[in-house]
Amino acid sequence: MAERGLENLRVYIMARELVGFVYKDLVPELPEDEKCGLVSQIKRAVISIPANIAEGYGRYYFQENIRYCYNARGSLEELFSHLIIAADLNYLLESEFARAINQIGDLRKAINGYIRYLKGRKEEYLEESGDQNIRESTYEEIYNLVNPSSSID
Repeated sequence: MAERGLENLRVYIMARELVGFVYKDLVPELPEDEKCGLVSQIKRAVISIPANIAEGYGRYYFQENIRYCYNARGSLEELFSHLIIAADLNYLLESEFARAINQIGDLRKAINGYIRYLKGRKEEYLEESGDQNIRESTYEEIYNLVNPSSSID
């Protein structure tokens, strides 16, 4: 059985790999005078992707997790735009830009797939529970922090 947890979530791993690539391979190629401009924007956008995935993962309601995935996808598209501009300004090698675009495309598909998965799980939960109030499991229920057979004195 595969281990669960954020650090094993495929979409999160891919987002972290993109951060590493951008920080180690792309940012050093950018001009020094862009450190406070384009470089700052690129770093902010790329680091926001795994951060939003992690924050959504830490939420215990499907819809909140989905919302943070939308934020991650928005940051990915922002990064995409910044890299297109960097390429337009001839700041990036074509090979590095192509590699970035491929990683962005793969991560975009993974985020969209994860969103579909979460929506499906939400629907399954609603069908199984019959709960039309869209009440989802609480933190305590998910992590079995509440023992219904014990009493508090």
